[in-house]
Amino acid sequence: MIAVHTLPNGLRVVMESIPFVRSVSFGVWVRNGSRNETTETNGISHFIEHMMFKGTDRRSAKDIADTMDAVGGQLNAFTSKEYTCYFARTLDTHFDVALDVITDMFFQSKYDPAEIEKERNVILEEISMYEDTPEDLCVDLLQYRAFPQNPLGMTILGTPETISSFKQADFKAFLRAKYRPQNVVIAVAGNINEKEVLEKITAAFGGFKDESSGADDVRAVYTPGFSFKEKDIEQVHLCMGFPGIPSGLDDSYALAAVNTILGGGMSSRLFQKIREEHGLVYSVYSYNASYYDTGVFLVYAALNPTQVPDVLRLIAQEVRGMFTDKITEEQLAKAKEQLKSNFLLSLENAASRMNSIGRTMLMLNKTVTPDELVTKIDAINMDAFYGVCDKIFKMDQMSISLVGKQVEGMTEDAVKSAVSN
Repeated sequence: MIAVHTLPNGLRVVMESIPFVRSVSFGVWVRNGSRNETTETNGISHFIEHMMFKGTDRRSAKDIADTMDAVGGQLNAFTSKEYTCYFARTLDTHFDVALDVITDMFFQSKYDPAEIEKERNVILEEISMYEDTPEDLCVDLLQYRAFPQNPLGMTILGTPETISSFKQADFKAFLRAKYRPQNVVIAVAGNINEKEVLEKITAAFGGFKDESSGADDVRAVYTPGFSFKEKDIEQVHLCMGFPGIPSGLDDSYALAAVNTILGGGMSSRLFQKIREEHGLVYSVYSYNASYYDTGVFLVYAALNPTQVPDVLRLIAQEVRGMFTDKITEEQLAKAKEQLKSNFLLSLENAASRMNSIGRTMLMLNKTVTPDELVTKIDAINMDAFYGVCDKIFKMDQMSISLVGKQVEGMTEDAVKSAVSN
């Protein structure tokens, strides 16, 4: 049973009791990510996440780690384009330790100038490592081109220029502006006494005040385009993108079925055609990146530079084939069973349940139970399936990004020619 409470300051608490486990997963979700930044502050959200672990008024960075290790707990965090999450997992008997440590980090981090300088170097190395990961680089390049006038197109890590510029005052000003109680969800899942946990969270977060003006985010508009980044690597990494579906819509379930059939696994059309039948790639897949107001449906492949035109042509043929080579009721039923299995199996521990209820409450202001999710998937029919295909697969709205060695003659016009055949 999922319980939701809103504190007087606007902070939401969502809890799920799972009495048959001995663990508790606890997360503080903040609706702030790279899309809430400007060109000048790009990367500061991720930098703040790092600095939360670098010492408070009560604990050094080593003390934070030692406190959690002493109870066998796990402590971590991540930043995305739309949110940041600080989370811990402990035995049910050590929930108070996790709450105390994360609360201390959240409210009392020092942002010591010496620690900022050390962590700045760590993040600059992370950016360099990312530059050596062409798969991620290719996806970000496409998103940058798809949302050129919106922070949604910016990288989560920031740039060497922005990361090198941040000072202690920048972090504190950004926190005051973006870390507001209305933007925060506390999620707890596991073996808990809901009444006791709510009392403890209220005591810890009840004094959290809004010190910002509460400016709204700028809505993003998808724009098709072409991008190429030259890199001296053996393969070319390719992304083909289409306007996707925002988070929380019923269409999202039908799109998940579309993705499963087109490029969601080893039996998908893209995998069978391009890898198994033609042997042109090792890796090819598709997925939908959803945001609160928009989305991007992506197809990714890594291949020999000389085979770019052939792979582009085959991907485009399979996308068009969704309309000309229609799926059967049996194929749709198979895709729905795959979705249900994937979703339900992913929710079979306290950590994944905490992630699910925290993220959906933060971004959609609701939760979805496993039974509700199964009902949504079961409701997908042919009309819903092809209604989503009509919305997504518009060839004149296609974007392309390529990362790798320059292929002779592989201009934007040549790419358009390859996908039009």
